[in-house]
Amino acid sequence: MSDATTELTRTPRCHALLPCAGTGTRAGTEIPKQYQPIAGQPMVMHTLDALRAVTRIDACVVVIAPDDAFWASQPVGTTLARCGGATRAESVFNGLQALRDQGADEHDWVLVHDAARCLVTPSQVDALIDACWADAVGGLLALPLPDTLKSEAQGRVSATVDRAHKWLAQTPQMFRLGALHAALAATAAHGFAGVTDEASAMEMAGQPPLLVRGSAQNFKVTYPEDFALAEAVLRSRP
Repeated sequence: MSDATTELTRTPRCHALLPCAGTGTRAGTEIPKQYQPIAGQPMVMHTLDALRAVTRIDACVVVIAPDDAFWASQPVGTTLARCGGATRAESVFNGLQALRDQGADEHDWVLVHDAARCLVTPSQVDALIDACWADAVGGLLALPLPDTLKSEAQGRVSATVDRAHKWLAQTPQMFRLGALHAALAATAAHGFAGVTDEASAMEMAGQPPLLVRGSAQNFKVTYPEDFALAEAVLRSRP
């Protein structure tokens, strides 16, 4: 069997990639929000616990800033990529290259997840993998928009936007390593302009991602009041 044939028949692996180089300025915390304690441990550790419980994920790689000192005091066993960039898109792009350097295949799946979505559950991640495994593009967890949506001008409502067919993007977002790397590479020369998440990069490459219904609890801890809500949810779970 040729190398090419072997490549086509090999079962792809799943890798989780956590961009974790942000400063979290909107959270109003003294340390990056992903390291802020929630329910007894740093937020990112709750996120990693959920991903590690998904048996189909081979490895979790955390993309951090080159000078990040947080992990020096954490238990071993986490794969770190000290190649975080100035933006999320740059961190993901660099993290994908790190996966390739570590031997990941172009056809492998990569699940990019926000470190600050610490309430994701293994069952939600499994549902995404189930939905995307045979898909030609891949997809993301998302939630149909439940609220009335307004556009604004000078602090006042300028219009009410039809919420039909509008979804709130969540993570993980699951795409083939090679396809996502190429989609991001196409925007890198322009500072990843227009790339707000991995799905947007794939859209710009002409590959429409699949929408997989997520959960309202899988919110991104962003503002100061979100920490108390996340802790309440975590402490309510068995």
